[in-house]
Amino acid sequence: MSDSNQNQSERFIEVRPAMSIQGVGVRTTNEAEAGPQGKIPQLWDRYFQSGLQTQLSDKDQAIYALYTDYESDASGAYTFIIGNRIEEDVAVAASSEGLLQASVPAAKYMVFRTRRGPLLEIVPQVWHEIWSYFQQSADKRTYTGDYERYDMRQFDPANTVVDVYIAIE
Repeated sequence: MSDSNQNQSERFIEVRPAMSIQGVGVRTTNEAEAGPQGKIPQLWDRYFQSGLQTQLSDKDQAIYALYTDYESDASGAYTFIIGNRIEEDVAVAASSEGLLQASVPAAKYMVFRTRRGPLLEIVPQVWHEIWSYFQQSADKRTYTGDYERYDMRQFDPANTVVDVYIAIE
């Protein structure tokens, strides 16, 4: 395998049912996140300080980083929520704890599975690949809700794999 292929993510299509995510969130843009004032790193700290990771669903031992409520496309504002998948009828009183809740509609996704590696390296790398892919591809993003899924059963931030789900037409 050549070195350039080693950095490529694996890509496949998957149809997923609707789900709800509850967690900590912020409104931001990709432009803001590219600079030193990005809000997402502090949001990860807030998620772990909140203890939410101890409340992962038994059915789904994963943390979700959800991009939702898009203003327009990749250049516009969006809401970013780091949280857990919840059952509709188990929703905690979100407002009292400062938590946000969002529904992710059922959709067809292009899934980008990263290579195994350090989290702080592979996630930005796969997003650059995603943006490049959709600039060149006939596949169209719907901007109805995209997410990163972190499987916590065998999680090691220095050596992990992340699946990024991009909603497509």
